[in-house]
This record gives sequence, structure tokens and C-alpha cells, in this order.
Amino acid sequence: MAVGIRAHVRAFSCSHCGQVVSFDDLGCGRCDSPLGYVPDRSELVAVTHVGDGELVDLTGAEPRRWRRCETSPLTGCNWLVEGDGLCLSCALTRVRPNDQDPEGLGEWVEAERAKRRLLHQLTSLGLPVVSRNEDTQQGLVFDLLSSVATKVITGHDNGIITLDLAEADDEHRERLRRSLNEPYRTLLGHFRHEIGHYYWPILVDDDDTLAACRSLFGDDREDYALAVKQHYERDVVDIPDTHISAYATMHPYEDWAESFAHYLHILDTLETAAQFGLAPPVATFSEVIEAWLRLSVGLNQVNRSMGRDDLYPFVLTPTVVRKLAFVDSVVRR
Repeated sequence: MAVGIRAHVRAFSCSHCGQVVSFDDLGCGRCDSPLGYVPDRSELVAVTHVGDGELVDLTGAEPRRWRRCETSPLTGCNWLVEGDGLCLSCALTRVRPNDQDPEGLGEWVEAERAKRRLLHQLTSLGLPVVSRNEDTQQGLVFDLLSSVATKVITGHDNGIITLDLAEADDEHRERLRRSLNEPYRTLLGHFRHEIGHYYWPILVDDDDTLAACRSLFGDDREDYALAVKQHYERDVVDIPDTHISAYATMHPYEDWAESFAHYLHILDTLETAAQFGLAPPVATFSEVIEAWLRLSVGLNQVNRSMGRDDLYPFVLTPTVVRKLAFVDSVVRR
């Protein structure tokens, strides 16, 4: 993208032969070159095996030696590390299913794939990612829990993001989506929503910003537990033109998190579309919204042509756009 919004998940290509590859690919389908993601460059590069598990990246000015992330044999992680150990994304996972839980392990693989995409976007946007090891009180950590034996509630608490890995199962997730009357429910969407809660105190960090935030999203000092109770006691939750979703009407915290998630959805999809010539490059947020409205309408019509539901089943009213613009302003800052 042009100056103003840095690139995130986009179209990647093999640095050896130029073939278009996917963000999670371990190898190029055309030239068979091993591929690895370099976090500090936000790039997927072709590497060469040099023995004993070492890989050499020959694309930079100076050759760099790498190893695959320690979880790669289990998760298919293609992120590279210097030395041994875990990559930036996998190191943030504090709890995962045990080896005797094959169902949970399969769901964990899907969750890690979505989390890598999230972390790539956050770091590419310049958002701070502070681990629990660096900040033992508020640092970021993920508990990816199997609900095969016990109930798990997805949520955020002072930097701890808990995810019910059953959300990685398409049938389970679709049943919940229908029972809760949601138009949209994805694993990546959960991560983007919960990370929005993590960034609230980081981005809304002074009195003026907090006042501006409350003027748009409402007073976050409202009783959260009561708001949740009242939300789920209602048979039908209407979506006013001031909110992006029914869930956003629950409490100002949830309105912020839903708006933050949609901001990430929009930037990611728009950037990818631009790489394939389906959307123009953009710099300002007004250009983002203009391009997104055109693209999302087109994508919805394409889906309908295939007999599918809308890809983006949401309405961006003027008030919702103002909320997204606020998120953009604090992210850029």
C-alpha cells in the first residue's frame, strides 16, 4: 500500500522463481525451494538446506542462517528463527492440548495458523506485541485450550487471550453461529476481536483519547457483568445503525473490540485484493473506506453468483465508519 498504511497479509511470491505462494507455505510448488517467513522483514523467502537443520537465506545483502520454528513438525509453522527455539508467534502460546488429545491437537494446528496471520498483521502495522515474559502483569499470551473434556470460554483478561479450540471445527462453529444468529464467525475473527481488547489500554492511553473514545463507543465504566447478562437474556438483539454487529451492542468494550476486528478485516482483505489488481492502493482512511465499500459489494455479488452467502454481511453506516476512523487514528499514532 501507499505511505500511511503499511502492508500486512498480502500476496506473497517465491523469492527464487517469482511464483505466487501462500502465507503458510513451506515450499514453492514451482521450483521446490523451501520457504520460510522472516518476521523482522515481514517476508516469505526461499531458503537453502545446509545440513543439521540449518537453512540459509540468500535473498538479503548478507546471508543469514536460520532454523525452522521448534513447533514446525507438529503445526507446520513456516516461521524462521535464528538459533533454536520458538518463533515470535508460537512463543506466545502458553497452553496447548496435550499429546494424548488428537482432536485438540488438530484444532491447535488450525489455531496456530490463524494466530500467525494475526501476528504478522499486527507487527506489520507497527502495533506493539509485548509478551508475558516481558510484562508479567499485562503482557500478551495465548491459552489455546481443548474443550473435549472441559468447558472453555473464549475471552481476554489483562493480556491473556483464551480460545476454545472447538472454534477451529467448522461444524461446531457453524452450529454456534446459527444458534447465536450471527452473520459471520471465523477463527481469525475471534483472534482479531480478542486482540482488540488487549489493545484498548495500550491505544486509548490518555484522558483526551479516552474522552474521544467514550463519545463514540459509550462509557466503558458501565457494569460489564450486568451488560452481558442483559444481552443474553434478550430473545432478539436488533442492530442499530450505530453498531457493526449485535454483539457490539452488549457493552462499549465489545463495541470497541468488534470495530477493531473489522478494521483488521478490512485492511487485510483490501491489501490482498490490491496485490491482485482487484482494488486500488490507498493511503488515507477515507480512501480505505471508499475502496472497501466498492470491493465488499463486488465480492458479495460474486458470492451470490455462486449461490453462496455474502462474504461481508455487514453494513458500514456513517456512525460505524466514524468508529473505524477512530481505531485507524490511534493505530497510526
